[in-house]
Amino acid sequence: MALLDLLGRRWTLRILWELREETPTFRDLRDRCDAMSPSVLNQRLTELREAGVVVLREEGGYVLTREGRGLLLALAPLHKWAKSWAARPRRTRV
Repeated sequence: MALLDLLGRRWTLRILWELREETPTFRDLRDRCDAMSPSVLNQRLTELREAGVVVLREEGGYVLTREGRGLLLALAPLHKWAKSWAARPRRTRV
């Protein structure tokens, strides 16, 4: 339940998405998520670091830990489903 609580917080999944292939700095992340306030970004990064999912590298930039990469792998089927769902014909009635 703790993980679902963390992932359900606004911007958390977006931050994980931005970390999937790169090592962005705080400023990079802020620029990519322009509607997010710096204080919220700082809070989410702190929460992700405390959860052991993200680390701040000494040379700068945030990177996923082994656990963070595993989390993205676990979320991959959801991403695949979402792409399929988004491509479906839209219905006007359920």
